[in-house]
Amino acid sequence: MNDFIFMDCIEIKELLGQRADDELKLMELIEEVSSDSIYYHTHSYFLRHFYISGPYPSDFANWAAIQVRDRVLGERLASIIPSGEKNIEDIRMELIDTIDDHLSNIKVVPSVVYGQPFYFMQSKIIEVPTNLVVSSLKEFTEALKIVDASAIYNHVFEARLRDRRGRSDFAIWLKEVLNLENLAHEFEMIDSYMYSLEGLRKKLLDLCERELHQ
Repeated sequence: MNDFIFMDCIEIKELLGQRADDELKLMELIEEVSSDSIYYHTHSYFLRHFYISGPYPSDFANWAAIQVRDRVLGERLASIIPSGEKNIEDIRMELIDTIDDHLSNIKVVPSVVYGQPFYFMQSKIIEVPTNLVVSSLKEFTEALKIVDASAIYNHVFEARLRDRRGRSDFAIWLKEVLNLENLAHEFEMIDSYMYSLEGLRKKLLDLCERELHQ
């Protein structure tokens, strides 16, 4: 079957019962928590924010900058952006090394005074079928306009980790089924982590529309 079937997704969340009131405790718990928790606070941030909310696309960075009021660490943690080239353990080590280096250069461990503690959570991503099935670029483009933003997350962010091929479902289908190799390459050249899901939708649609009008 060569049709593309759009699949939404939902996030099943779980509170772990572990909290950090200061940056040292945050680092210690980042070392201990499950990879699902690291995923939740980095990758799936985008699923919870169709339009990016907060200054940084990371729960860790937002907490440091807003709740602890340590904008220096917030900026540094914000630079740790997930990508297809990094696995969850790579991200965990970057977070730990960054916080450790930050704390080694200050005398007092920054902590929450008026803000909220950091509560660690984890989640599982569950696919949900839709009735959107397409077989051409034109149909794909029209479906992409109306599909729930969670489907974009599922087929771009989640797919790159799920199949370990480092590519989105969209790019694989465009190349392997429609033989649109250049368009597939353009999809993969987009730094998805620089956009909200709605921003990414617009970027992908622009590429599709251009291809259709060539």
